[in-house]
Amino acid sequence: MHDKQAPDYKFEQFFPLIIEESTDNRNYVKKSVNWALRHIGKKNIHLNKKAIEIAQEIHKIDSKSAKWISSDALRELKSEKVQKRLNNKF
Repeated sequence: MHDKQAPDYKFEQFFPLIIEESTDNRNYVKKSVNWALRHIGKKNIHLNKKAIEIAQEIHKIDSKSAKWISSDALRELKSEKVQKRLNNKF
């Protein structure tokens, strides 16, 4: 996340793993998946839109941890504060 010049595809490659691990009920895994999705989605507006799509996809999975991850991520990624910051970046 600290590499500001890294291309988007370097982050997008983690989306399949995030989806796959979103059903893991272990607390640290659940929090890590959520953290990864939220932080990727706050890098730029393009990744924000992709992360929101992934969170919506995760929300359709029949799993308590997947629902928690997606709800929490969507709340932050769609927040006015995050959207304002990303839209003012360019």
